Amino acid sequence: MIFGRVSILVRPSRIILKRHLSTPAPSFTIPVINFAKYRTSTSPEEKKKTADEIVSAFKDSGFVYLYNHGVETTEVQNAFQKSAEFFSLPSEVKHNLAWEDPRSNRGYVEIGRERVTQSTDPAEIAALREKAPDFKETMEIGRDFDSVWKNRWPSEQLAPGFKQTMLDFYETCHELHVHVMRSIALGLDLKEHFFDEQIDEKCHNMRLLSYPPVKTGLLQHEGQARAGAHSDYGTLTLLFQDSVGGLEVQSPHTGEFIPAVPIPDTIVVNVGDLLARWSNDVLRSTLHRVVAPATEKISETEALTPKRQSIAYFCNPNFSAEVSCLPNCGDAAKYPSVNAGDYIVGRLAVTYT
Repeated sequence: MIFGRVSILVRPSRIILKRHLSTPAPSFTIPVINFAKYRTSTSPEEKKKTADEIVSAFKDSGFVYLYNHGVETTEVQNAFQKSAEFFSLPSEVKHNLAWEDPRSNRGYVEIGRERVTQSTDPAEIAALREKAPDFKETMEIGRDFDSVWKNRWPSEQLAPGFKQTMLDFYETCHELHVHVMRSIALGLDLKEHFFDEQIDEKCHNMRLLSYPPVKTGLLQHEGQARAGAHSDYGTLTLLFQDSVGGLEVQSPHTGEFIPAVPIPDTIVVNVGDLLARWSNDVLRSTLHRVVAPATEKISETEALTPKRQSIAYFCNPNFSAEVSCLPNCGDAAKYPSVNAGDYIVGRLAVTYT
């Protein structure tokens, strides 16, 4: 095991996380990028430069912070408020909206039902879930116009404004996803609108997350975390996090997990497994986890973690899309073509009880 002190240097263009170690290790960098220089720029040169910065970051660490991203702060705050109100509802109300099917991937997930991991073995995941379940509860929301799978909404009387707030936020995040995917296409020297027809059916998953306060004794078992180490399944994840923190990203250079500290008015964006596969691993899908932040002592032997909120918008291709090696991403494909919907559903099926 490598021990050392971590210092965080914040600069206008990027965050640099450096270790003071006896043996020097490569620095791990999550850039902070002004996305207005792509999204609203009228200069092709500026757009291309910003797109190249995003793709460079995704090649190196798989993560970026975006600011001036086009999502209004008030809309994010309202979504967080309605999310908090939902999780404060009585347990029986939430359980009546329970998640039921990986093909739907909609509804409420109680604490301990999900165990995120890199394993795809159902028996191994079940053992992990029994030994060290994730300490979080979630509400999963998909596109509301689906003809087969329906969202599981609480009544307007019980959760006033919840449904409309989340529908509006879902559309806002989809729009941002389209712009980020266009920047990736440009950064990979593809046509800017290369992905448009493969991501226009809004087959995404918006996850509201609530991490309740937890006694630290419950988090001291082997493998235990608020959310275990994992990569995401789709193209991109847009993460909106509060000020509490806890997200950690694994350095590809050392294997060490480094805090992705919350930065006000930014969105953390990371590459998912399908986009890594689509790009022939040119773009990196990086392991990350959620751990307990600083605690409050409640007795001589016990402490309590603060509650944490976040919203993760898991972006996916159209479920009818065939994902195969992109142009400009190597001469030989590492992976066979795969149907996006089959891939996502297969990964979800072994994650839940």
